[in-house]
Amino acid sequence: MTERLRYWEVSPEAYRAMGQLNAYLSKSKLEKSVRYLTQLRVSQINGCSYCIERHTAEALREAERPERLDRLAEWQSSSCYTPRERAALAWSEVLTNIAQSRAPDAVYAQVRQFFDDGEIVDLTLTVSVMNAWNRMAIGFRRGAEGQQQKVSGRVDWRSSSNSGHY
Repeated sequence: MTERLRYWEVSPEAYRAMGQLNAYLSKSKLEKSVRYLTQLRVSQINGCSYCIERHTAEALREAERPERLDRLAEWQSSSCYTPRERAALAWSEVLTNIAQSRAPDAVYAQVRQFFDDGEIVDLTLTVSVMNAWNRMAIGFRRGAEGQQQKVSGRVDWRSSSNSGHY
């Protein structure tokens, strides 16, 4: 798969703005496990290999159990997720598939049981931002991280100072 264009170089201001959203979310009240599971599940639904590899590696670095990541695509039938995580995953799925799901009241009610208003906004923003990153990576054919060449110049997605992560 050939990369189409390096969006982070073509539009660095937009890239940094997206990164600022990620930076905000990393400081939100949402626990890391909810953020990583959400990001990874959204990326699975969208088929974004770059983001799947990236968020799997991040989750493992944060001591997420590999079996939970392995079972994520079938989270509804697995007992290894908390009720709060299940609500976040259900919300992630209906928002990612919004054209078909229309964000049903039953799923929203489930989210309301486990998240306060601010957390619901942050969870929704996490899903929204992840969908945007997926569309950038897929649309411009960004390959999995292991396939990327080292990026030189102003924005290096491997740099710990890069708040964009993409």
